[in-house]
Amino acid sequence: MIGKALALQLRTLLLRIEQLNQTIEQLFAQMPDADLFAALPGAGEHLAPRLLLAFGEERSRFTTAQGLLQYAGIAPVTERSGKKNWVHWRWSCPIFLQQTFVEWANQSRHHCAWAQAYYRMQRAKGNSHPAAMRSLAFKWIKKSKSKFAET
Repeated sequence: MIGKALALQLRTLLLRIEQLNQTIEQLFAQMPDADLFAALPGAGEHLAPRLLLAFGEERSRFTTAQGLLQYAGIAPVTERSGKKNWVHWRWSCPIFLQQTFVEWANQSRHHCAWAQAYYRMQRAKGNSHPAAMRSLAFKWIKKSKSKFAET
Protein backbone atom coordinates (compact mmCIF):
# COMPACT_ATOMS: atom_id res chain seq x y z
CA MET A 1 0.00 0.00 0.00
CA ILE A 2 2.73 2.49 0.98
CA GLY A 3 4.74 1.49 -2.10
CA LYS A 4 1.82 2.29 -4.42
CA ALA A 5 1.28 5.66 -2.74
CA LEU A 6 4.97 6.53 -3.09
CA ALA A 7 5.00 5.40 -6.72
CA LEU A 8 2.00 7.65 -7.45
CA GLN A 9 3.69 10.61 -5.76
CA LEU A 10 6.88 9.95 -7.69
CA ARG A 11 5.00 9.70 -11.00
CA THR A 12 3.25 13.02 -10.26
CA LEU A 13 6.55 14.66 -9.33
CA LEU A 14 8.28 13.39 -12.48
CA LEU A 15 5.42 14.68 -14.63
CA ARG A 16 5.69 18.12 -13.01
CA ILE A 17 9.47 18.19 -13.48
CA GLU A 18 9.00 17.37 -17.17
CA GLN A 19 6.48 20.22 -17.50
CA LEU A 20 8.90 22.64 -15.85
CA ASN A 21 11.73 21.49 -18.13
CA GLN A 22 9.56 22.14 -21.18
CA THR A 23 8.70 25.61 -19.88
CA ILE A 24 12.37 26.39 -19.30
CA GLU A 25 13.21 25.14 -22.79
CA GLN A 26 10.50 27.32 -24.37
CA LEU A 27 11.49 30.44 -22.42
CA PHE A 28 15.18 29.89 -23.13
CA ALA A 29 14.50 29.58 -26.88
CA GLN A 30 12.84 33.02 -26.79
CA MET A 31 15.85 34.75 -25.25
CA PRO A 32 17.96 36.84 -27.67
CA ASP A 33 21.25 35.21 -26.57
CA ALA A 34 19.97 31.62 -26.46
CA ASP A 35 22.05 30.54 -29.47
CA LEU A 36 25.20 32.03 -27.99
CA PHE A 37 24.82 30.14 -24.71
CA ALA A 38 23.65 26.93 -26.39
CA ALA A 39 26.88 26.96 -28.43
CA LEU A 40 29.14 26.96 -25.36
CA PRO A 41 31.17 23.73 -25.15
CA GLY A 42 29.40 21.28 -22.87
CA ALA A 43 26.54 23.63 -21.98
CA GLY A 44 23.85 21.39 -23.42
CA GLU A 45 20.13 21.75 -22.84
CA HIS A 46 20.39 21.93 -19.05
CA LEU A 47 23.40 24.17 -18.43
CA ALA A 48 22.84 26.67 -21.26
CA PRO A 49 19.72 28.23 -19.63
CA ARG A 50 21.49 28.28 -16.27
CA LEU A 51 24.52 30.02 -17.79
CA LEU A 52 22.34 32.59 -19.53
CA LEU A 53 20.69 33.26 -16.19
CA ALA A 54 24.09 33.44 -14.47
CA PHE A 55 25.47 36.03 -16.88
CA GLY A 56 22.09 37.79 -17.00
CA GLU A 57 20.60 40.17 -19.49
CA GLU A 58 22.04 43.26 -17.78
CA ARG A 59 25.71 42.45 -18.34
CA SER A 60 26.90 45.86 -17.24
CA ARG A 61 26.19 44.82 -13.64
CA PHE A 62 29.69 43.36 -13.50
CA THR A 63 32.06 45.63 -15.38
CA THR A 64 34.92 43.13 -15.12
CA ALA A 65 35.21 39.38 -15.15
CA GLN A 66 36.81 39.63 -11.70
CA GLY A 67 33.61 41.18 -10.30
CA LEU A 68 31.52 38.29 -11.59
CA LEU A 69 34.12 35.78 -10.41
CA GLN A 70 34.09 37.22 -6.89
CA TYR A 71 30.30 37.40 -6.72
CA ALA A 72 29.92 33.81 -7.95
CA GLY A 73 32.50 32.53 -5.48
CA ILE A 74 34.83 31.23 -8.18
CA ALA A 75 37.64 33.70 -7.54
CA PRO A 76 40.11 32.23 -5.05
CA VAL A 77 40.45 33.66 -1.57
CA THR A 78 43.97 33.90 -0.17
CA GLU A 79 44.40 34.00 3.59
CA ARG A 80 47.67 34.78 5.31
CA SER A 81 48.74 34.44 8.90
CA GLY A 82 52.34 34.88 9.86
CA LYS A 83 54.45 32.77 7.52
CA LYS A 84 51.52 30.62 6.39
CA ASN A 85 49.13 31.28 3.56
CA TRP A 86 46.43 29.17 1.98
CA VAL A 87 44.00 29.54 -0.86
CA HIS A 88 40.40 28.35 -0.84
CA TRP A 89 37.16 29.18 -2.55
CA ARG A 90 34.59 31.57 -1.22
CA TRP A 91 31.97 30.07 1.09
CA SER A 92 29.59 33.02 1.28
CA CYS A 93 28.20 33.27 -2.26
CA PRO A 94 25.20 32.19 -4.36
CA ILE A 95 25.79 28.41 -4.28
CA PHE A 96 23.60 27.63 -7.30
CA LEU A 97 25.55 30.15 -9.38
CA GLN A 98 28.87 28.74 -8.21
CA GLN A 99 27.66 25.20 -8.89
CA THR A 100 26.50 26.19 -12.39
CA PHE A 101 29.93 27.47 -13.36
CA VAL A 102 31.77 24.48 -11.89
CA GLU A 103 29.40 21.99 -13.55
CA TRP A 104 29.84 23.76 -16.88
CA ALA A 105 33.62 23.66 -16.49
CA ASN A 106 33.44 19.93 -15.86
CA GLN A 107 31.22 19.31 -18.89
CA SER A 108 33.38 21.51 -21.10
CA ARG A 109 36.32 19.14 -20.62
CA HIS A 110 34.45 16.53 -22.66
CA HIS A 111 33.68 18.91 -25.54
CA CYS A 112 36.70 21.19 -25.78
CA ALA A 113 40.34 20.18 -26.23
CA TRP A 114 41.56 23.42 -24.64
CA ALA A 115 39.48 22.79 -21.49
CA GLN A 116 40.73 19.20 -21.21
CA ALA A 117 44.36 20.33 -21.66
CA TYR A 118 43.95 23.06 -19.05
CA TYR A 119 42.37 20.59 -16.60
CA ARG A 120 45.21 18.10 -17.12
CA MET A 121 47.77 20.87 -16.61
CA GLN A 122 46.12 21.80 -13.29
CA ARG A 123 46.11 18.17 -12.17
CA ALA A 124 49.77 17.79 -13.18
CA LYS A 125 50.57 20.78 -10.96
CA GLY A 126 49.14 18.79 -8.04
CA ASN A 127 45.72 20.42 -7.78
CA SER A 128 42.81 18.26 -6.69
CA HIS A 129 39.89 17.65 -9.06
CA PRO A 130 37.69 20.30 -7.34
CA ALA A 131 40.54 22.85 -7.41
CA ALA A 132 41.19 22.12 -11.08
CA MET A 133 37.46 22.55 -11.82
CA ARG A 134 37.36 25.90 -10.03
CA SER A 135 40.45 27.03 -11.91
CA LEU A 136 38.92 25.97 -15.22
CA ALA A 137 35.66 27.75 -14.34
CA PHE A 138 37.72 30.83 -13.49
CA LYS A 139 39.37 30.77 -16.93
CA TRP A 140 36.09 30.16 -18.75
CA ILE A 141 34.37 33.09 -17.03
CA LYS A 142 37.26 35.45 -17.75
CA LYS A 143 37.22 34.31 -21.37
CA SER A 144 33.42 34.45 -21.70
CA LYS A 145 32.82 37.73 -19.89
CA SER A 146 34.55 39.71 -22.63
CA LYS A 147 32.74 37.74 -25.33
CA PHE A 148 29.31 38.29 -23.77
CA ALA A 149 30.02 41.95 -23.10
CA GLU A 150 30.14 42.43 -26.88
CA THR A 151 26.54 41.21 -27.33
